[in-house]
Amino acid sequence: MTTIIDYKAGNLTSVRLAFGALGAEVRVTDDPAEVRRATRIVFPGVGAAGAAMANLRALGLDDVIRERVRAGVPFLGICLGMQILFDSSEEDGGVETLGILKGNVVRFQPSTFIPHPSSFKIPHMGWNEAARERAHPLLAGIPDRSHFYFVHSYHPVPADDADVVCRTSYNDVSFASVVSRGNVAATQFHPEKSGETGLRILRNFVTC
Repeated sequence: MTTIIDYKAGNLTSVRLAFGALGAEVRVTDDPAEVRRATRIVFPGVGAAGAAMANLRALGLDDVIRERVRAGVPFLGICLGMQILFDSSEEDGGVETLGILKGNVVRFQPSTFIPHPSSFKIPHMGWNEAARERAHPLLAGIPDRSHFYFVHSYHPVPADDADVVCRTSYNDVSFASVVSRGNVAATQFHPEKSGETGLRILRNFVTC
């Protein structure tokens, strides 16, 4: 059973339907007891880090997520669900997040080398490629530099480059778009909105 965590951060329906299209048995829940029984956990999200963390704490899910990660349960974070895995986020004036992965989440900023900074649009929205830094089971059968669908204004900066699986470039910013450490993997893009290639990532998660 794959459990999708409902922490009121949006986008649950499309994630559930994507897994359903693969024939995977999934459960959507905000119940810590259900999450403790999960054999695989998906942590999606669309929204803001501050509200998401407040909801996790109110529901008693923050400590449960850390507990299940320590127990070795396969864990997939998506978009905001990736960002919240790190130590902190600049969003909402600065938010302490789960600290499962070391590093911080920062807002996109154009460098001084861009001739026309006004062309640097935030959020980063649309299709972009993910360039592979290393092999990972989540990417089995997926060609390097495949394109995925992104919608985000913030991106993670992992403290350890060994956690980076793929990088993506947006104008002059190169950011981690897939990360992994042990049983935890996460994507900054939305596999559930990324066509057949995105579905392959979800299939790999439930079968690897």
